[in-house]
Amino acid sequence: MQNTNFDQEVIKLSKEKWRWMSEREVDSLNALFHEKAVFVHMGGSWGKERELEIIKSGGIHYKKADIHEVSVNIIGVTAVLLNRITLLAVVGGNEVTNPFMVTEVYVQINDSWKLASLSFTRLLTPEQGH
Repeated sequence: MQNTNFDQEVIKLSKEKWRWMSEREVDSLNALFHEKAVFVHMGGSWGKERELEIIKSGGIHYKKADIHEVSVNIIGVTAVLLNRITLLAVVGGNEVTNPFMVTEVYVQINDSWKLASLSFTRLLTPEQGH
Protein backbone atom coordinates (compact mmCIF):
# COMPACT_ATOMS: atom_id res chain seq x y z
CA MET A 1 0.00 0.00 0.00
CA GLN A 2 1.34 3.42 -0.98
CA ASN A 3 1.25 6.04 1.76
CA THR A 4 1.10 9.51 0.19
CA ASN A 5 2.03 11.18 3.48
CA PHE A 6 5.25 9.16 3.65
CA ASP A 7 5.95 9.97 -0.01
CA GLN A 8 5.64 13.71 0.64
CA GLU A 9 7.63 13.46 3.88
CA VAL A 10 10.55 11.75 2.14
CA ILE A 11 10.47 14.13 -0.85
CA LYS A 12 10.55 17.11 1.54
CA LEU A 13 13.41 15.54 3.51
CA SER A 14 15.38 14.94 0.30
CA LYS A 15 14.99 18.61 -0.71
CA GLU A 16 16.13 19.68 2.76
CA LYS A 17 19.16 17.38 2.39
CA TRP A 18 20.20 19.15 -0.85
CA ARG A 19 19.94 22.50 0.93
CA TRP A 20 21.96 21.22 3.90
CA MET A 21 24.61 19.84 1.54
CA SER A 22 24.77 23.17 -0.31
CA GLU A 23 25.04 25.15 2.92
CA ARG A 24 27.42 22.62 4.52
CA GLU A 25 25.09 22.05 7.48
CA VAL A 26 27.10 19.09 8.71
CA ASP A 27 25.20 18.74 12.03
CA SER A 28 21.85 18.36 10.24
CA LEU A 29 23.40 15.88 7.78
CA ASN A 30 25.06 13.95 10.61
CA ALA A 31 21.62 13.47 12.20
CA LEU A 32 20.07 12.43 8.86
CA PHE A 33 22.79 10.01 7.68
CA HIS A 34 22.56 6.52 9.18
CA GLU A 35 25.80 5.32 10.82
CA LYS A 36 26.14 2.59 8.16
CA ALA A 37 25.20 4.86 5.23
CA VAL A 38 27.10 4.50 1.95
CA PHE A 39 27.78 7.18 -0.66
CA VAL A 40 28.57 6.43 -4.29
CA HIS A 41 30.13 9.13 -6.47
CA MET A 42 31.86 9.22 -9.86
CA GLY A 43 35.18 9.12 -7.98
CA GLY A 44 34.45 6.23 -5.63
CA SER A 45 32.38 5.14 -2.67
CA TRP A 46 32.73 5.64 1.06
CA GLY A 47 30.90 5.87 4.37
CA LYS A 48 29.24 8.55 6.47
CA GLU A 49 32.36 9.93 8.17
CA ARG A 50 34.22 10.57 4.91
CA GLU A 51 31.14 12.11 3.23
CA LEU A 52 30.67 14.54 6.12
CA GLU A 53 34.37 15.42 6.08
CA ILE A 54 34.28 16.07 2.31
CA ILE A 55 31.25 18.38 2.74
CA LYS A 56 32.75 20.15 5.76
CA SER A 57 36.15 20.72 4.14
CA GLY A 58 34.69 21.78 0.81
CA GLY A 59 36.36 18.85 -1.00
CA ILE A 60 33.06 18.69 -2.86
CA HIS A 61 30.80 21.72 -2.55
CA TYR A 62 27.31 20.82 -3.70
CA LYS A 63 26.38 24.36 -4.76
CA LYS A 64 23.02 23.79 -6.40
CA ALA A 65 20.89 20.79 -7.29
CA ASP A 66 18.24 21.61 -9.89
CA ILE A 67 15.63 18.89 -9.41
CA HIS A 68 13.83 18.01 -12.65
CA GLU A 69 11.93 14.89 -11.58
CA VAL A 70 11.41 13.10 -8.31
CA SER A 71 9.71 9.82 -7.50
CA VAL A 72 9.53 7.72 -4.37
CA ASN A 73 8.55 4.14 -3.65
CA ILE A 74 7.84 3.07 -0.08
CA ILE A 75 8.62 -0.59 0.53
CA GLY A 76 7.86 -1.51 4.15
CA VAL A 77 10.10 0.72 6.29
CA THR A 78 12.30 1.62 3.30
CA ALA A 79 11.86 4.52 0.89
CA VAL A 80 13.65 4.52 -2.47
CA LEU A 81 13.72 8.01 -3.95
CA LEU A 82 14.95 8.91 -7.43
CA ASN A 83 15.96 12.48 -8.27
CA ARG A 84 16.86 13.50 -11.81
CA ILE A 85 19.02 16.55 -11.21
CA THR A 86 21.52 18.89 -12.74
CA LEU A 87 24.18 19.39 -10.10
CA LEU A 88 26.41 22.43 -9.95
CA ALA A 89 29.35 21.54 -7.75
CA VAL A 90 32.86 22.70 -7.01
CA VAL A 91 35.27 19.77 -7.08
CA GLY A 92 38.96 20.38 -6.49
CA GLY A 93 38.48 24.11 -7.05
CA ASN A 94 36.73 23.64 -10.42
CA GLU A 95 33.05 24.37 -10.98
CA VAL A 96 31.37 21.48 -12.79
CA THR A 97 27.81 20.82 -13.90
CA ASN A 98 26.62 17.25 -14.43
CA PRO A 99 23.29 15.57 -15.07
CA PHE A 100 22.65 12.80 -12.53
CA MET A 101 20.03 10.30 -11.55
CA VAL A 102 20.47 10.17 -7.79
CA THR A 103 19.21 7.16 -5.87
CA GLU A 104 18.47 7.86 -2.22
CA VAL A 105 17.51 5.05 0.13
CA TYR A 106 15.91 5.97 3.44
CA VAL A 107 14.99 3.62 6.29
CA GLN A 108 12.42 4.39 8.93
CA ILE A 109 13.81 3.94 12.44
CA ASN A 110 11.73 4.92 15.49
CA ASP A 111 9.36 7.07 13.38
CA SER A 112 12.12 9.06 11.68
CA TRP A 113 13.80 8.61 8.31
CA LYS A 114 17.55 7.98 8.06
CA LEU A 115 19.50 8.16 4.81
CA ALA A 116 21.10 4.74 4.20
CA SER A 117 22.45 5.26 0.68
CA LEU A 118 23.09 8.14 -1.69
CA SER A 119 24.25 7.14 -5.15
CA PHE A 120 25.06 9.41 -8.10
CA THR A 121 24.68 7.95 -11.60
CA ARG A 122 25.86 10.34 -14.30
CA LEU A 123 23.44 10.52 -17.21
CA LEU A 124 24.41 10.81 -20.86
CA THR A 125 22.83 13.94 -22.26
CA PRO A 126 21.85 14.43 -25.92
CA GLU A 127 24.69 16.97 -26.40
CA GLN A 128 27.24 14.26 -25.59
CA GLY A 129 25.72 11.75 -27.96
CA HIS A 130 24.74 8.27 -26.84
